[in-house]
Amino acid sequence: MEFPVINLEKLNGEERAATMAKIKDACENWGFFELLNHGIEPEFLDRVESMTKGHYRKCMEQRFKEMVANKGLDAVQTEIKDMDWESTFFIRHLPDSNLAQLPDLDDEHRAVMKEFAAKLEKLAEDLLDLLCENLGLEKGYLKKAFYGSRGPTFGTKVSNYPPCPKPDLIKGLRAHTDAGGIILLFQDDRVSGLQLLKDGQWIDVPPMRHSIVVNLGDQLEVITNGKYKSVEHRVVAQTDGTRMSLASFYNPGSDAVIYPAPALVEKEAEEKKQVYPKFVFEDYMKLYVGLKFQAKEPRFEAMKAVENNVNLGPIATA
Repeated sequence: MEFPVINLEKLNGEERAATMAKIKDACENWGFFELLNHGIEPEFLDRVESMTKGHYRKCMEQRFKEMVANKGLDAVQTEIKDMDWESTFFIRHLPDSNLAQLPDLDDEHRAVMKEFAAKLEKLAEDLLDLLCENLGLEKGYLKKAFYGSRGPTFGTKVSNYPPCPKPDLIKGLRAHTDAGGIILLFQDDRVSGLQLLKDGQWIDVPPMRHSIVVNLGDQLEVITNGKYKSVEHRVVAQTDGTRMSLASFYNPGSDAVIYPAPALVEKEAEEKKQVYPKFVFEDYMKLYVGLKFQAKEPRFEAMKAVENNVNLGPIATA
């Protein structure tokens, strides 16, 4: 079982069909793939990496150490199930940016992250069109499905996973599927830790220099009516080395109405396959916040109940 690595340059030559087939297989059977030659310059990614690591050392590392000391986490004896061994902050890009408000980024760092976001937004939209092509949907369908009234929600979770004395007792990030649309990850190429669940086994996502790891969120599972799946993944903390992770989430707008693409349901209707629910993305997110580290199926069921009986009132997320 080899983790799917896709060389995007090959879309421009005679290997296009084979490359598209590889992407299709990755979406159907892995929910994850890794991109090489994706068009974002290696030198630019190096700048992003050195700024992110520098910012962590200068502004975040001490805070993390104090939190660990205050909670006595360096001496834990039993498994910790209600927190993650990670130091994070979140940059919102669309529909409204919070870059100007983030307190300890200097102007150069802000400018680089703004450019980073623009490059990844374009890559995400190009990838959605490749998915449309593989699914037999018209070009632009997925972008439109995510659009809502103000366009997509797009943001970057900047995480560092410091060395952990008890990686068997504390996860870097507990197992979960991603709620949103398509996720693009620029990760450390020296310190590993990201794993996905395939056929009941945890498989390492290999760190590769200048690659972008792509994974599919719950919304693409719904829109494709289960043809593509969002896959459970986690981060295992390491005993040495700090792992950098910049995960950019290209998600539907909060008021976008998400439902299986009619073209895909028609194809499957004869087979009487289960049809996924129709819901407003924001309602799904409210539910997800309370249930992130649990199975996704009950979330889909809960949205179905809302769809069938709109008078249910708010869903409890506890």
